[in-house]
Amino acid sequence: MNRLSGKIIVVVGGATGFGLACTKRFSEEGASVVIAGRRADLAQDVASQFNGMGVQWDVTDFQQGDNVVSEVMKKYGRIDAAINFAGYDDTSLIREMTPEHLEPMVNVQFNGAIYFLRFMCNAMALGGGGSAVLCSSLTAQSPAIGRVGYAGSKAGIEYVAKIAAVEYGDDQVRVNCIAPHVIETDMTAEAFTEENRLAIEAVRLQTPAKRMGHVDDVANCALYLVSDESNYVNGETIRIDGGAHTQKLPSDWDYAFLGVVRPDLGEHPRAIMPDWYQQEIDQRTEND
Repeated sequence: MNRLSGKIIVVVGGATGFGLACTKRFSEEGASVVIAGRRADLAQDVASQFNGMGVQWDVTDFQQGDNVVSEVMKKYGRIDAAINFAGYDDTSLIREMTPEHLEPMVNVQFNGAIYFLRFMCNAMALGGGGSAVLCSSLTAQSPAIGRVGYAGSKAGIEYVAKIAAVEYGDDQVRVNCIAPHVIETDMTAEAFTEENRLAIEAVRLQTPAKRMGHVDDVANCALYLVSDESNYVNGETIRIDGGAHTQKLPSDWDYAFLGVVRPDLGEHPRAIMPDWYQQEIDQRTEND
């Protein structure tokens, strides 16, 4: 028996990456999927391939959120689950941060996630309950240089999920997060280029499972959270990382060492002796 038979599920960002993997998985399990995204034409085109519905929703646009609920309720009469993958990645050091970089990032990753919960959880509450899922990131738990806007916002929504779980508990609406590791999608494609093989290998070696993740790993976890099988899981963040959270993200030293032992992986900007260590060596030499 299909685990999502008869359920109406909204997937924000369901036309690409993690969202598309979830759209496919949910459809296979019998759900009617509503794909929401900034590009209405793309959402509608992909949704048609799954006999679903495509709607426009920029999660930072409050009015569009209201419109989505109205459209979905008009066609289906209810919303049983929703998952939000809206977001993008950009890096900037705190010392170089500007409003132009930080504010759009926080608006999409943090504010947009709260608006998503506001509209989806309210709709599910009226229908007797449901499941909302936010997408965090392993970087929210393992600090990475240059990702204060992205990872900081993701860390924030993990706590928001806990608050939402409390606020909507009486409505039988569950709110949880998933936190994937580095997985190849359109958003992360640049990290998986031939020129970046050394960096990916450094990440793989720091992962106990000794493999990189796949979008299907995310979809399988999301399937559990939107299904009735997880009906007593609430306010939780589930890592999808092959155990990487038990280790650490690769450091400059890890990259430098890998550059020495695996020259076949090519050059990489971080596969050099760290400046701080060279300075230590120089200082010791001077003192001797």
